Parts: sequence; C-alpha cells; structure tokens
Amino acid sequence: MPRFLTMIRVDEKNAPAEGPSPELQERMGKLLEEITKAGVMLETAGLTPSSEGTRVTWSGGRLSVTDGPFTESKEVIGGYSITQCKDKAEAVEWTRRFLRTHEEYWNITAEVREIAEG
Repeated sequence: MPRFLTMIRVDEKNAPAEGPSPELQERMGKLLEEITKAGVMLETAGLTPSSEGTRVTWSGGRLSVTDGPFTESKEVIGGYSITQCKDKAEAVEWTRRFLRTHEEYWNITAEVREIAEG
C-alpha cells in the first residue's frame, strides 16, 4: 500500500499564542487513536515554531544558513503525518477529518503527497 506525507501548514502570526485548546487536543487525540487503530498512521508530530528553525539554502553554487524567524513566511509547516492508505482518496479523507477537529478561527492548509517508493 502506498504511503503519504501530509504537511500541515499554519499561519503562525494568526495562530493562538497558547496553542491548541484542551478541547481541540481531546478531539485530535481521539482521531489519532482511531487512525492508529485502523493501521493507517505510521508517524505524526507537531513542529517547533519557525523562530527556532534554521534554513540551509543552496543557490548559485553557494550555501547559506539563516536562523529563524523567517519574516517573509506567511504559512509554515506546523506538523506532519505519514500514513499508509489504500489510495490518495483515503489519505485525503483522513486529512479532512483532522482539519475538521480545529475550531473555526484556525487557518490551516494541508498538503497530501504520495511518497515515491524506490
């Protein structure tokens, strides 16, 4: 079965400073338990803020290293998951369910991509 990487993009400037509400954490926990029991979830994690990140860029034959925060970034990768699903439609449906656990004030985009094997 194919594996899929889902990248969760968040607008750090408009995300709640205190992070996810306890209710959101509970809803996410229940969904993650369900997707794990279904044998779909292989790995998932949230990421630290971009202010704690470092970008390494190769351009024009030169490397540059830049520490965060990255002011030009509107959306950043806030988390990810790796799932194993029968097809992309199933991966997208699990992603839709995950996004629906969030309150209306969250601004989140998820990108689902199949992992190229071999």
